[in-house]
Amino acid sequence: MIGGATQLVAIVGSPIAQVKSPVNFNTWFQDHSLDLAMIPIDVRADAMPAFIDCLRGWQNMSGCVITVPYKQVVTKYLDHLSPRAALLRSVNVIRREADGTLVGDNVDGEGFLTAARQQGFEPEGQKALVLGAGGAGSAIACSLCEAGLAELVLSDLDSQRAKALAEVLHNAFPAVRIGLGLGFASLAGFALVANASPVGMLETDELPLPAVMLETLTPGCLVADVVTSPAVTPFLQRAQALGAVIQTGPQMARAQMGNLGAFMGVTPLGI
Repeated sequence: MIGGATQLVAIVGSPIAQVKSPVNFNTWFQDHSLDLAMIPIDVRADAMPAFIDCLRGWQNMSGCVITVPYKQVVTKYLDHLSPRAALLRSVNVIRREADGTLVGDNVDGEGFLTAARQQGFEPEGQKALVLGAGGAGSAIACSLCEAGLAELVLSDLDSQRAKALAEVLHNAFPAVRIGLGLGFASLAGFALVANASPVGMLETDELPLPAVMLETLTPGCLVADVVTSPAVTPFLQRAQALGAVIQTGPQMARAQMGNLGAFMGVTPLGI
């Protein structure tokens, strides 16, 4: 029950109905008898600057999780960024300090890797394909490189965005071979294929890769999706039927919950 003394956190994006974070966080808060609550906030794009200004003075708001499409947009409105958020120009969590200062970080990649390791995937020396070079895709790609990936291929409908991310990662991780686009006929050799785009959200039948290419997956490859609704997207359904190990968006969301909560100051890191 939310009362007058309840401390809040939020998840901000548009659309917002598909997110799992409020259930995850509020269940944890309730189980630990804490007077804390997470609320979902659906903000129009033209209202984001005003929302951030409002957040500075929102005294019972500890912070916000940021989801699509605002992970890159909000960086220019914040007072401080963590080194990785500054590298990627992307934020998925904001902490509000007592004086109203807003600090941003991006823990999408950490959450993704935690979930992937739970599926038995280790990135060191492996080859991975990341579909989508936006907020989630850039964070996942960065964490994979940081963890010792040997080769990374990036693909995005916005080829310039993918190229810009590749340049950033090449400068930060020169030992990692980085390719662009889908200029190959087979997925054989990829240990990980990750959809970090919104394709498949809200139960559409759209796939982030051609169906014929999916049929070339190596059995045992980890195929992951950041989309949280539906949990098992058509992309994951097809991959699983072809012998791949799958990782769902809700699994990633649950895995990074401790990172998000700890940054906002409302949970321990290892929950």
